[in-house]
Amino acid sequence: MAPIINHFSMSNLYRFGEFVLDPGRRTLSCADSPVSLTPKAFDVLLFLVRNPNRLVTKEELLQAVWGDTFVEEGNLTQYISHLRKALGDNAEDARLIVTIARKGYQFTVDVSVADAAETVRHAAVQVSTAESSLADAQPVLGNPKDEVVSKTPKHWWSAAALAALTVILAAVAYTSWRHFAGMAPPTSQTQKIMLAVMPFENLTGDPNKEYLADGLTEETISQLGRLNPEQLGVIARTSVMGYKHKNERLDQVGRDLSVQYVLENSLRESGGHMRLTAQLIQVKDQTHLWSQDYDYPMKDVLNVEDEVAKAVAHEIRVRLTSEQQAELAQAHPVNPEAFDAYLHGYYFFERNTDKDTEMAAKYYERATQLDPSFALAWVGLSRVRNWQVNAVLIPAEEGHRLAREAVERALALNPNLATAHVQMGRIQQQVDFDWAGADASFQRALALESGNPEVVRMSAGSAANLGHFEEALPLNRRAVDLDPLNADSWESLAETQFFMGQLDQAAADCKKALELNPDVVAAHTVLSQIYVMQGRPQDALPEIELERYDSGRGWLYAIAYHALGRKKESDSALSEFIAKYHAGGAYQIALVYAFRNQPDEAFEWLGRAYAQRDGGLIETKVDPLLKNLHSDPRFAAFLKKLNLPTF
Repeated sequence: MAPIINHFSMSNLYRFGEFVLDPGRRTLSCADSPVSLTPKAFDVLLFLVRNPNRLVTKEELLQAVWGDTFVEEGNLTQYISHLRKALGDNAEDARLIVTIARKGYQFTVDVSVADAAETVRHAAVQVSTAESSLADAQPVLGNPKDEVVSKTPKHWWSAAALAALTVILAAVAYTSWRHFAGMAPPTSQTQKIMLAVMPFENLTGDPNKEYLADGLTEETISQLGRLNPEQLGVIARTSVMGYKHKNERLDQVGRDLSVQYVLENSLRESGGHMRLTAQLIQVKDQTHLWSQDYDYPMKDVLNVEDEVAKAVAHEIRVRLTSEQQAELAQAHPVNPEAFDAYLHGYYFFERNTDKDTEMAAKYYERATQLDPSFALAWVGLSRVRNWQVNAVLIPAEEGHRLAREAVERALALNPNLATAHVQMGRIQQQVDFDWAGADASFQRALALESGNPEVVRMSAGSAANLGHFEEALPLNRRAVDLDPLNADSWESLAETQFFMGQLDQAAADCKKALELNPDVVAAHTVLSQIYVMQGRPQDALPEIELERYDSGRGWLYAIAYHALGRKKESDSALSEFIAKYHAGGAYQIALVYAFRNQPDEAFEWLGRAYAQRDGGLIETKVDPLLKNLHSDPRFAAFLKKLNLPTF
């Protein structure tokens, strides 16, 4: 076992505030009064004091204090908690040891160094050289064990680990919930407990396992988000992933996301073991409320599923409906290699580029081939095909057919899969113009996972497209609450406000979306239209220039130039757009003609959009750019053709 690094002189004394730390005597005193510490707590404090005002990672601390032995991360957090109590470090605004989310700790007070020989003798209690249990010093935190696992390098079957982790995640999620279930109820009917699941930290030493860490983050959020959305709100993946490579103080995370609790997670690999560590932290005082390590040998990992599922069901049975208990009791076997392919597909799809989407399609296809009963993989494949159609990467007829077949397969396998109902709703809207069917699909998804921001956002969009703004706006705001750093949530809110004519607020929320992500899809498009509708077409031009896709700029230029009275430039922009995108941009062409008050041409292109099953038609009833057509009898007839209710 390696000793704590000792390039500092052991004769030095370290002073911070009223404290004096003497490494030679292994003592700590405060205003000449002794402070009792266990040996390991002393070693942890010494390393922090020798490295003040910088991030000290958990790995540094574990290596410095425990050397080459494998120690549960939960032990370190308990020693930190013990040190905070010993140092009287309870004030929220003046903290000595600050938690840096997911990374480690920072000793934030200035430290002065003096030679012991030149310092008057100070009173202190000698720390026992025998390793004593931290439980004696802090029984409230439980009995930590310096569990040692050999760090012998050994190849392990990653696919088997993935199968185990799907089970372990359920245990993490439900054990976390068990803590929340025992809390006092919120002080008002509208207040709920808010939790952020921080991105899994990949401590395996293999950067190629980032996809695994990201996938497990999503799975944990999903597990917790389904438990009881009325009492427990779980911040969505997009908002928390922004902290993946940041060294942000935990209290700042709490302010950014408006959460009271944070669940930190890490993933380690050692020999034949995979270890998942979860820690529940209260933000206001950075108290570690609960931590647990899940450690399984790979050779036994596929045999623990029933045992864990039964234990979880026993722990939380009073908090679940009979339907949820039945779902938990039902076995959900997944081919490990298929799950691995699914996580790869999810990873690439979230990168949101044409090339990455093609990679996602390949991985999702592989997942469905390896395990045809894997419903989530079928949903992923359907989403990819739908995305490729909208991006004009594959023929619309073929893409729509493939997307429908995949999601129908998912629903046949699992009728209670919320994401499958959302995807079916997209197809019913964009392809079938079946608004009642789409609304029913979104409502079913909302009933299954009311805490899932994508479900909430899609339900809001469905209501807005039908003109049900009194229903859409609260849903949009709920999506923002669940995913406050997600630019898409803010853009969706802005779009609803744009349809409602709340132009100033829509512009402000569009700008918020762009602050969070300058490349967010549709934000520049919506903001440029807002400026045109506000009589500020000159301000629309730089926004159009920032539009990500060429297919999104041409028709917007035609509108802005018309509003500026620059007819030739408007005609030129429209002609160029028609030449390039007549096969996939019929709806946008109709918008330009409608805005320019050319109704015959507008209705001609709306007819073409209908024949092409253009996805933009879902906004026909509420799109402000079509306002010039509303008094024309042909508009009511077209709404009827789309199965949309008339005004």
